[in-house]
Amino acid sequence: MAAVLWAGAAAAVLFVAVFSIDGWTRPGYRPLRHPVSALALGPRGRVQAANFLCCGLLVTGAAAGVLGVGGGPLLAAAIAVFGLALAVSGVFPMDPMRGYPPGAPEGTPPRFSMRHQVHDAAGAAVFLALPAAAFAAAVVLPGAVVSWYSALTGAAVLALLLLFSRAWELDRPLTGLIQRAMIVVGWTWLALMLALFAVRAD
Repeated sequence: MAAVLWAGAAAAVLFVAVFSIDGWTRPGYRPLRHPVSALALGPRGRVQAANFLCCGLLVTGAAAGVLGVGGGPLLAAAIAVFGLALAVSGVFPMDPMRGYPPGAPEGTPPRFSMRHQVHDAAGAAVFLALPAAAFAAAVVLPGAVVSWYSALTGAAVLALLLLFSRAWELDRPLTGLIQRAMIVVGWTWLALMLALFAVRAD
């Protein structure tokens, strides 16, 4: 039980490390503007696709561990939805747009492919399941520090999600930065919570 929880925690940390390093070293990719999902496109797209898939599946496995050590069905379900939706994001990449990969149109396409629509739906599930998990943890986990940290994380992710959604619609130059802030806040909380459950299970 502890092993799957530690694996989920490590996956959350490695997810951020992989897209950060890949994004800053990818030719033609602009981390401040482009979303993390765009890294699944282009010659090195398999790196981020695998990052989505591996992290998603490991976190989904960790959700079973959360349930097994008394995290409650609501928290475990929210984490499982998050993990599965993240894995789907790796299977169905977004469409090329906004200058990435190099040679893609600078603007937004008038119509999206079916795979892009699936990716969008999966992304929405990811970024809604994460604050749902944080709010569930604030209710079910003992300890004022953990409870408040979880509640604040849920609120911060929702606020950043609103900012990101607006920035994405208007193609703001710092769209990618806002999304990265949201991911770092959310994934850090997730890694810490899974590590906490892993310690309990040991």
